Amino acid sequence: MTAPDTPVLRVAGRPVGRYVIRPELPARLSPRPYLHPVTTLAGTTVTELTPADHAHHLGVGVAVPDVEGHNFWGGRTFVRDQGPTELDNHGAQRHTSFPLRDPDGFVEELRWVAGGAELLRERRTVAATELTATAWALDFTFSLTNTTPGPLSLGSPATNGRPGAAYGGFFWRARKEAEPPRVFTADAEGEEAVHGRRADWLALAGTGWTLVFAGATEATRRDPWFVRATEYPGVGSSLASSERLTIPPGDTVVRRIVTVVADGRPDRDEAAALVGKAVAQ
Repeated sequence: MTAPDTPVLRVAGRPVGRYVIRPELPARLSPRPYLHPVTTLAGTTVTELTPADHAHHLGVGVAVPDVEGHNFWGGRTFVRDQGPTELDNHGAQRHTSFPLRDPDGFVEELRWVAGGAELLRERRTVAATELTATAWALDFTFSLTNTTPGPLSLGSPATNGRPGAAYGGFFWRARKEAEPPRVFTADAEGEEAVHGRRADWLALAGTGWTLVFAGATEATRRDPWFVRATEYPGVGSSLASSERLTIPPGDTVVRRIVTVVADGRPDRDEAAALVGKAVAQ
């Protein structure tokens, strides 16, 4: 069930995404607002919600597996020297208001709460823009402010001892098909070649659809990409890859990711051109 005021994103009058602000989900999934379904302009869905392989994957949104020991990702928590463990440590992102809301985007205020206390406040800005007759861009910015009296650190399974698992931050759970999607950047090809590395943009191409992700600020471009294709299709920008990210009290961390949502399978030059147009707008 969703709230009756669930926003619908539109591009040139066509619905391309639904934003669920108050999902009714069990605590172990770390309830949080998300975009799903997100579609191409031709109507192909390019997100998944609570899939069987990872029930805590919720379309497009922001999720962090370790905020000072609290799980805002969902599912099990990776514990050093122990592995994935079921813990009663799940937090929730709570929608508080829409300072701005239009058909093509919105600004949202949220509270990140765990253990009865607020840890972070977030301002999330989302905008949808037409690029061509077959492609549009989702511009997604989030700002996390530490509202506690002391330093707050963000971590990942990688910083807790699991190599290659630096997920946490912006995350897009993509459409799963019979064959894994193609993954490529401007100069690399394949999941192994691009996972955990920095790149100006990264593309995930399935059957008749392509997503091209780009960090749109200097800080975002410093974050490595978290990529899955074979096990499941998903792309994220890693906030804590090799070491924990500490936010002093009152300070804010800002990231901006622009994603091209295209019908068809653009080649490298076409993907780069679309990203350039999207980020410049």
